[in-house]
Amino acid sequence: MSTATGLNEFLRSRRARLRPQDVALPEYGGARRVAGLRREEIAQLAGVSVDYYTRMEQGRVPNPSAGVLDSLARALRLDEDETRHLHQLARPRRRTAPASGAAPQLVRPMLRRLLDGLDDFPALVMGRRMDVLAWNPAALALLGDYGALDPAERNIARITFLAPSSRDLFADWADCARENVAYLHLEAGRHPDDPVLARMIGELSMRSADFRRMWAEHPVRDKTSGTKRFHHPLVGEVELAYETLRAADDPDQALITYAAEPGSASEDALRMLLAWSAPAPR
Repeated sequence: MSTATGLNEFLRSRRARLRPQDVALPEYGGARRVAGLRREEIAQLAGVSVDYYTRMEQGRVPNPSAGVLDSLARALRLDEDETRHLHQLARPRRRTAPASGAAPQLVRPMLRRLLDGLDDFPALVMGRRMDVLAWNPAALALLGDYGALDPAERNIARITFLAPSSRDLFADWADCARENVAYLHLEAGRHPDDPVLARMIGELSMRSADFRRMWAEHPVRDKTSGTKRFHHPLVGEVELAYETLRAADDPDQALITYAAEPGSASEDALRMLLAWSAPAPR
């Protein structure tokens, strides 16, 4: 999972999705030998030489300027997440990654307090590599019993691709799976020297053809907010909005909360699910 390989795959994938008409370049007709734009076309749009762009795509430009990277981002029509990812791949900041035997990541006390106070909203704390660090009873009722899993298996990406029940629970499983791959690409760009992350990506690639295909497409997206639809075995279809909250000084932990639209059938279904799942009074 070298940054040079990641940069090559990312730039090639973004070149491949563009057509001359997308960027106001003339179409000269005839079959094109490459999917999307040629290297010389991207170089022209970015205002750099073809040789420079070729070396950039091969990971042979050791410290490109932020201005050049921004020019490439505009030429490739990258969004904000993709532009940030390009900077991380092209100018990686080497860190000492946690060793595989290091102490486990601990939930921030304030996130734990917020989690404990969300009785009526499914919520969990996601750590590095999409590990599930903590959850509340409502999340257990909606998403499954993380406590029944070995700690090493409490990972959103692992569950999505390797647990058969995931495909039944998520109505739009392919979209959810692609979002997870997109986030893991960001994680790989942020932590290029993390051996645990590299091993997990390798394992998922070996065990899931869907993961291999999506990983090769190099989607990039941060985990922020949106909606998810569930086919829950107890209450049927439920549509919930989710929001991701991070502490400004610790982006490696996030509180993810789910909520139904007030007055909706999904709110009734969620309320029913939580009532059924509540422990019996003593």
